[in-house]
Amino acid sequence: MSTDYYHILGVSREATDSEIKKAFYKKARELHPDVNKAPDAEEKFKELNEAYDVLSDSNKRVQYDRFGRVSSTGGGGGGYSYVDIGDLFGGGFGMGDLFSTFFGGAASSRAAVRKEGRDMGVGLRVTLEEVATGVKKELVYDRLAPCDTCKGKGVGEGGKFVECDYCKGSGRVVTVQHTFLGDMQTQTVCDQCGGSGKKIDKPCPECEGQGRLPDRQHISIEVPHGIRDGQQLRLKGYGEAGMHGAVAGDLIVTVRVDQHARLKREGDNLHTRVDISITQAALGATIYIDGILPAEKVEIKIPAGCQNDQMVRVRNKGLALFKKESRGDLFVHVTVIVPRSLTKRQQELLGELAEEFGDDIAGKKTVSQRIKEVLS
Repeated sequence: MSTDYYHILGVSREATDSEIKKAFYKKARELHPDVNKAPDAEEKFKELNEAYDVLSDSNKRVQYDRFGRVSSTGGGGGGYSYVDIGDLFGGGFGMGDLFSTFFGGAASSRAAVRKEGRDMGVGLRVTLEEVATGVKKELVYDRLAPCDTCKGKGVGEGGKFVECDYCKGSGRVVTVQHTFLGDMQTQTVCDQCGGSGKKIDKPCPECEGQGRLPDRQHISIEVPHGIRDGQQLRLKGYGEAGMHGAVAGDLIVTVRVDQHARLKREGDNLHTRVDISITQAALGATIYIDGILPAEKVEIKIPAGCQNDQMVRVRNKGLALFKKESRGDLFVHVTVIVPRSLTKRQQELLGELAEEFGDDIAGKKTVSQRIKEVLS
């Protein structure tokens, strides 16, 4: 193996999911660049995040245990079930940023600490076939989740919230500066309690009193049929967990629909193109093509005298309307194919047909044309 992920996390190859998660938390606190100023801290933290990314995912872990590496190819973006993880918070948000938030940057910014969890966003890719039927998808994403040890409260065993001794419960600290113009008072948010006026006397040792921890979430989402490209679904409470049990943010899922090789979508209608022969165009025909639903065959009735690029409408064979039972229509654009080579018999038959129609195909007047000229 080029990289020993088990060694990086400091666990055995038989480690459980819980043991892997705890080892990751412990190592992340030690190596995160916000608290570790060693020159190689950032690089080691990236290695740690990579190791956790693989070993916390059952499919990746099996592949790693068997082959010593994880393939970067395959559907779903390497195991993320079509989730574009780069869309978190608009791009580039990952475990490192989660830990930066976890390590309390808000308290040092002289602004009141936000208790409520923030909304989060992920992108989800689906196929047009999945839009037609609706689909259940698994989302895998990183967020600050409620701490299992303290049930999201941040309070350790025997602990409780007490008045902040630094700001005396006011949540504000007043500082006085002596200048030649006189004394100047400045009021700022208390950086000990984050402006709440309260502290935990015995914080939870697992989450250090926050009530939340960076974690990888696996959830299932029902994508309804008929959803549009760019449409968003909101999952209440699946965003960033709030501090000390405060309300969690929502997860906003932006759905992106992949282009189809054969069908083009316009609203709830579908467009496609079919090739027919000159005889089918002239005489009319009934042909069948694959529909958007599984095993669906759509009957197309080509009218007699159909022209090249003519459009034939088939009602109720498009996409299902969003959360409704009715469907849009299928528009079939016809291409009349003229054969490039003919057998001798086919040439004779077409020649007879040209004679019948009175067509001049060799620069000579046909018999019928000459008779018409005599009679006229």
